[in-house]
Amino acid sequence: MSETNDTEETKESSNGKTLSLRRTVESGHVKQNFSHGRSRSVLVEKKRKRAISSPGQEAKPKAEPVKPKAEPVVEQAKAAPAEDKDKQRSGAVLRTLTDEEKDARAQALADAKIRDVEDQERAVEDAKKQEVEDELTKTQREEEAAREAEEQARLEQEALLQKAEEEASQQTADEAKGKTVRSTPAESAPKRKKGRVEEQKPASTRKTDAPRRRGKLTIANALDDSPRQRSLASIRRQRAREKKQASMGDTQAKRAREVVIPEVITVQELANRMAERAVDIIKFLMKEDQMVKINDVIDTDMAQLIVEEFGHIAKRVSEADVEEGLLGEDDDPKTLKSRPPVVTVMGHVDHGKTSLLDALRQTKVTAGEAGGITQHIGAYQVELDDGHKITFLDTPGHEAFSAMRARGAKATDLVILVVAADDGVMPQTVEAINHAKAAEVPMIIAINKIDKPEADATRVRNELLQHEIVPESLGGDVLEIEVSATQGTNLDKLLEIITLQSEVLELTANPDRYADGIVVEAKLDRGRGPLGTVLVQRGTLRVGDIIVAGAEWGKVRALINDTGENINEAGPSMPVEVLGLNGAPEAGDQFAVVETEARAREITEYRQRKRRDLRTGGASERASLENMMSQLQEAGIQEFPILVKADVQGSAEAIIGALDKLGTDEVRAAIVHTGVGGITESDIALAAASNAVVMGFNVRANAQAREAADRDHTEIRYYSVIYNLIDDVKAAMSGMLSPTLREEFLGNAEILEVFNVSKIGKVAGCRVTEGNVKRGAHVRLIRDDVVIHEGKLSTLKRFKDEVKEVNSGQECGMAFENYQDMKPGDVIECFDVEEIERTL
Repeated sequence: MSETNDTEETKESSNGKTLSLRRTVESGHVKQNFSHGRSRSVLVEKKRKRAISSPGQEAKPKAEPVKPKAEPVVEQAKAAPAEDKDKQRSGAVLRTLTDEEKDARAQALADAKIRDVEDQERAVEDAKKQEVEDELTKTQREEEAAREAEEQARLEQEALLQKAEEEASQQTADEAKGKTVRSTPAESAPKRKKGRVEEQKPASTRKTDAPRRRGKLTIANALDDSPRQRSLASIRRQRAREKKQASMGDTQAKRAREVVIPEVITVQELANRMAERAVDIIKFLMKEDQMVKINDVIDTDMAQLIVEEFGHIAKRVSEADVEEGLLGEDDDPKTLKSRPPVVTVMGHVDHGKTSLLDALRQTKVTAGEAGGITQHIGAYQVELDDGHKITFLDTPGHEAFSAMRARGAKATDLVILVVAADDGVMPQTVEAINHAKAAEVPMIIAINKIDKPEADATRVRNELLQHEIVPESLGGDVLEIEVSATQGTNLDKLLEIITLQSEVLELTANPDRYADGIVVEAKLDRGRGPLGTVLVQRGTLRVGDIIVAGAEWGKVRALINDTGENINEAGPSMPVEVLGLNGAPEAGDQFAVVETEARAREITEYRQRKRRDLRTGGASERASLENMMSQLQEAGIQEFPILVKADVQGSAEAIIGALDKLGTDEVRAAIVHTGVGGITESDIALAAASNAVVMGFNVRANAQAREAADRDHTEIRYYSVIYNLIDDVKAAMSGMLSPTLREEFLGNAEILEVFNVSKIGKVAGCRVTEGNVKRGAHVRLIRDDVVIHEGKLSTLKRFKDEVKEVNSGQECGMAFENYQDMKPGDVIECFDVEEIERTL
């Protein structure tokens, strides 16, 4: 069927009847006007329901109620009877719905249901909102009513107060005028009315100006005996203040604070931590007979007493608490794993410790040491054929390196005591034995140099018995073995003994935690900066960790093992060289890994401050008479200023310790500065300012330092063996000692007579009774066995001639230098003084 412009269309049906259709869409154009004279034509369409009528009947438009778009879809089989009935009833043929129309109607019906549900939900929400709004409106209404009632009560109260004041003022005015109202009620009423009318204006004026006139003195106020009533607002303010004070008092009484009390605290700081007034603390201290100001410092005991007196809880802390938890807690036994043993090689100098270690490592460390002696503590790790590892610490044997040996003994699990078979037990051997005993570590005796003809191992065993070391061959519990480092004799047996001993000790550590350990050695490298050789004792040290080593900290930039290779991590019992510290730590310091840089700075600042206080010798202490006397005694001591620069921290420590032992009551070595690294221009400037000698141990001065030394005439001495340095300092300090004075007796002379000689003064005529007398010699004048004067002879004459010497039994004339009080009978003692040089 096609649409045309005709309003109706007809078609003959199959039964001969004609269908008539009217168009359902009517269209037209509407002109739409806009502002500024603009307009346009709009196409408007009007739709109406299609009506089907039989032939001969006109399809009239019929207004029908609007039906929903979606209608239930009826199946064709069920719809057929209905259609037949319609046909019989109206004679019209109804069209069957297509599938598309059925789907459209079903979709429309579903949409209609969804919209109904949404409308219901929306209605419920609107109802709830309306209830809330009604409740709010009701609450607001009640609040407004309460406010209105309160305002009305206030106005009534003010009216009553105003009326009372008017009556009191009227009564006072009447009494002041001396009038008594004694009239009838009829006559008095106009007067009262008149009085009220007359007083109306002052009353209104008093009401408006009450705040302004409240403090003024009037006749009415002066003669008013009735108590003045307070306003309602004043009463409310007072009650609010009382309520607030009561609540604050209850809160303060109930709340007890935990107050942290450091070692030093002021009154103001303590008051702030307690949330109390400083005045109250000062009053309490005044009751305790202590007069303090707000900025005065009080001790921790008094601070604790104050805190407890005010009802708080005192918690005393120390400045050293910053180091708490640095090394962590003990490990759980379930987390422990086996680790390699740490073995320290100790013994006397030149007994073959480093040579023995070289033979085990198959290296030549001795060739690199000056003078063939070890002057650094070295850490190495050896891997055996069976896969086991052993960490060795090589310590110096010279007496100056006692601190190094002690440090090595503390960080070790086993000690190998090397004793030369041809030399026996020596002083440093005994010292090593004492260090091992103090550290309570097992010991293995290695009798070295058995290949020499003069070797005597039996003598070594017997000498060890004198120091309570009983070898196993003599029935003791100390293992011993005869070795030769040069020939490689019994080295494999030595390693077997070390492995066996470590298995007996059951050495374990937890590798899965923050690392900590000990700083074996430290130095300052020109190209790489401060370096620290550390021995990891627990945990695993990794690149990127933040470590604290003594008073220095840093972030690990690189880890280098004993063979010079870069590694990413180091486990327990592994020695490594750490790069990244901000300064060279001291050998023997503990190191530990911390979480943050802030904690590392906090710990190192505390340690640096502590070391600075120790270095100043307690300068903050109050001066006492004893301290003053000791300072006066030290002021007379001659000092030999020295500036020491060494290659590693351990060598510098050994040099300082050796120089301190050289000091006496008359002379001592004053260490101006000590450091690690090369000699710089600043070192020369410091030495020039203090007149010190610069001594470099295994270091050299740069070009700028050499130029500054030549310009300032500062002496620089280089050493590679510690013996030479100590000997030179010893000789220099010996030259500073005052020589020993020794008297040599010459003779005695007795004064017979005293003569006055012009141009000379008094001359004593003497007879030499013992020895001889020389001109220019030292003399003493003795009177009644008491020395009266000591000086020199200015004149010695034999008759009229000057002579150099007068022998015993001869007479002579003598005169003293700058002394004239001589009497007959005095004895003159003549002697010489001999100066003898002293040495340390």
